[in-house]
Amino acid sequence: MGAHSIGSQEGAVVAAETQSLYERLGGVYAIAVVVDDFIDRIMVDPRLNANPRVDEAHHRVSAQGFKYYVTEQVCWAAGGPQTYSGRTMLDAHRELLISGAEWDAVMDDFHQTLAKFGVPERERGELDAIVESTKDDIVTTSAAPAASQ
Repeated sequence: MGAHSIGSQEGAVVAAETQSLYERLGGVYAIAVVVDDFIDRIMVDPRLNANPRVDEAHHRVSAQGFKYYVTEQVCWAAGGPQTYSGRTMLDAHRELLISGAEWDAVMDDFHQTLAKFGVPERERGELDAIVESTKDDIVTTSAAPAASQ
């Protein structure tokens, strides 16, 4: 063991640098636990449910089904063996008229979840980039319309 310990440590560093995000996050089971917390947060977030279309959608779809698709999508985007089988982000969100402020609330919930589970900074950055890549397909309005004067 003695002579191999240095090589093993070097090998561990190289392995960590070449592992996919999926592997560094711990695979499907670890990702599913984090997604479970995240979806639970957004389903009851009053900042999101103030939008009647979002509130209605949160009551129309099962949390379990929503968690399944988000877990599948995160695993796929992180380099796992899963294939995302849900609707496109544009198709799934088009009718919800999600504002920039609502997007910010989702991102706040996301960051709270990542912090709760101690997701390391490097992986947080990669996950942020994945989620941010969907923003243009999800946010359809820049803000709620101002009241008429």
